Amino acid sequence: MAHKRSLSARYGRSIVTMVLVVTLVFLALPVALTVVSSFADTWSGPLPSGFITVEHWRDVLVGTGIGADVAVGASLAYSALLAFAGVIINLIVGVPIAYAVARYDFRGRDWVNVLAIMPLAPGIILGVAFLRTYPDLSASGIALVVGYSLLKAPYMVMAVQSSFQSMDLQRIEESARSLGASWPRTFLTVIVPNAKTGIIAGSIISWTLAAAEFNFSYIVYSRGTPPLAIFLYNNITNASFLNAAAAVSVFFVLIALVTIVLQLIGARGRFRRL
Repeated sequence: MAHKRSLSARYGRSIVTMVLVVTLVFLALPVALTVVSSFADTWSGPLPSGFITVEHWRDVLVGTGIGADVAVGASLAYSALLAFAGVIINLIVGVPIAYAVARYDFRGRDWVNVLAIMPLAPGIILGVAFLRTYPDLSASGIALVVGYSLLKAPYMVMAVQSSFQSMDLQRIEESARSLGASWPRTFLTVIVPNAKTGIIAGSIISWTLAAAEFNFSYIVYSRGTPPLAIFLYNNITNASFLNAAAAVSVFFVLIALVTIVLQLIGARGRFRRL
């Protein structure tokens, strides 16, 4: 047993680290190759070649490549706006639900918690339900916003609820109320800022997944500027892989920028509290 423990102590950490590194490389390699290939002139062998060119990025951004009728920039902006509107709805609805479940013990609390963190339905099923129930609404961007918020609400609720559960909500409330703060003021200026980490994490996850949502968008979208997922689906088969790689890379860049901005907002908020 002592020998086994010594082997575990000696090699266990190295093995875990190696497995983690291999997993990260395996997951990140396709993304890295996609971004790198978007700057290549050709890819006829095992690896892209002919660096560096921005022709594919130019084709994508100005609409001369995939989807010449609509530039990917317009589609990206439209998807980003729809996803942002969905996140706003999730914040307005999801944060109070997460707070109520974490703070109070009431009849049906467990059911509310289950329904809040369980996805309502797969995107394709929810899309069909929207078409049948709201045929006129489904022709507008409103249906996409509502659908995105419903599909991604569990991620917001779980992230925010985790932050609330790490706090002594009753003590914080009582302290704020004893200083004369009303309940709305206590919630908005004391409780919510202390849950900023969970709110930012939930916003990043919800926005990222909503901006790339395909199943619901494919069922509901009918006309106008297409969401990014539909734009790529409709045009990727009619373009070179390198142009498609440039379009996907633009989306990666957008996700990275949004994530960095939200993280900076959170860091600045923590700095001000200190």
